Amino acid sequence: MIINLPNTNTSKISAKIDELHEERGESATGRVLTLLIDTTLKELENALGAANAASREHPCRVIAIVRDWQSANASLHNQNQNQENQNQEEETPNLDAQVRFGADAGAGEIIILYPHNDLVRHQDTLVIPLLVPDAPIVAWWPTNAPENPAKDLLGAMASSRITDAQRASNTLETVQNLRKNWSSKDVDLSWTRITSWRAMLASMLDQPPHLPILSVKVSGPKHYVPLHLLAQWLKISLNVPVEIVEDSSAHAITEVSLKRQDGELSLTRPSGSSQAIISLPGQASQPISMPIRSLQDCLSEELRRIDPDEIYAQLIHENCCTMQNNELAM
Repeated sequence: MIINLPNTNTSKISAKIDELHEERGESATGRVLTLLIDTTLKELENALGAANAASREHPCRVIAIVRDWQSANASLHNQNQNQENQNQEEETPNLDAQVRFGADAGAGEIIILYPHNDLVRHQDTLVIPLLVPDAPIVAWWPTNAPENPAKDLLGAMASSRITDAQRASNTLETVQNLRKNWSSKDVDLSWTRITSWRAMLASMLDQPPHLPILSVKVSGPKHYVPLHLLAQWLKISLNVPVEIVEDSSAHAITEVSLKRQDGELSLTRPSGSSQAIISLPGQASQPISMPIRSLQDCLSEELRRIDPDEIYAQLIHENCCTMQNNELAM
């Protein structure tokens, strides 16, 4: 169910949601959090698709604010105008909205806000009346994050702040800003994308013989933030030199090899494959399922945690992402 609310306000939106809950014989008390999405019109549906799927694991109220909604697109308020008023100049509304319920909203409800005029600069005023009472707030920027998420109007009220430097229009600048302005409530999905790599590598190193690792080599695409975070994590964890090999044809991390005295351990996932190969000295290679993590997978993991990530914090404090000759360096 999709309901358009042209030229509206937060009181009307809240009343409509209560009405829909009453019609369906349910309440919003089962929502475990409020997810605030600061997005653009172009990215809106992609972000809502991920949030919709993630909400089936974490029932939540999703509130998306579309910052770049142009007045030329604000036609919702003109849909029911009489013919005699069509030639009259209409004032652009301050707020248009859309409410999605049921199959169109996962295990919760979705509220899309299209602010105009001065309301664009007052996102906190817009969302406060719509928050689920006594539930944590998570702020998510699917692409371009503010320079300092903690001081953003939405970020300041959040228990957890999720960014995605890899999908920003300027990845390098975003990484630098996030490192400079990091706080304990911040996490980036570039880090979440390597969860399966970290788990598999830890499992490989847990098998005997427990010989020391001498050096490490990681391969993946240039300017790929997860590649550099994985390299830094291995460098800190193993206290050994780590070499980054850039693969121009890859779209994600393709290989990690760990050298030790008895040979080389490797975890390889060819570009475009959902299967990885584990190779250990003296043992036959073993294939495992290891698909590239989707946006939904990463978002679901962060909504599951909503806690400070101490390992990610250590990487940030180690100044893991710096700018040198316009390249990511670890």
